[in-house]
Amino acid sequence: MRHRKAGRQLSRTKEHRISLMRNLVTSLLDHERLETTSAKAKELRQLAEKIITLAKKNDLHARRQALAVVRSKDVVAKLFGDLRERFQDRPGGYTRIIPKGPRLGDAAPIAIIELLGRPEKIKKGKKSKSAGQ
Repeated sequence: MRHRKAGRQLSRTKEHRISLMRNLVTSLLDHERLETTSAKAKELRQLAEKIITLAKKNDLHARRQALAVVRSKDVVAKLFGDLRERFQDRPGGYTRIIPKGPRLGDAAPIAIIELLGRPEKIKKGKKSKSAGQ
């Protein structure tokens, strides 16, 4: 029975689940947007928000705790720099999950998880011929 057992198993062993979440949170903080299954996105949200809350403390102990989870020192530097400043006044809810639809191969529900306040990249399209004349 599953009484009082929190979290999703994701059909993986404990070690594999922990490794998967560490990789996902590192990628999310690095790229600020990720496409994954809905179940993984919901689990990732919990860990990502805890890591961002750690960054808001901005002390040595919090940095070491973040380094225990996040796999890249560059991402931790970004977390304690840009991301900490961006979320300093926000009390929580740093991520957004957007459902995308079923995956073509196995019909698994796909979702996009992203950090709020993400600077949008401007897409460079082809210039129209009439614009230059």
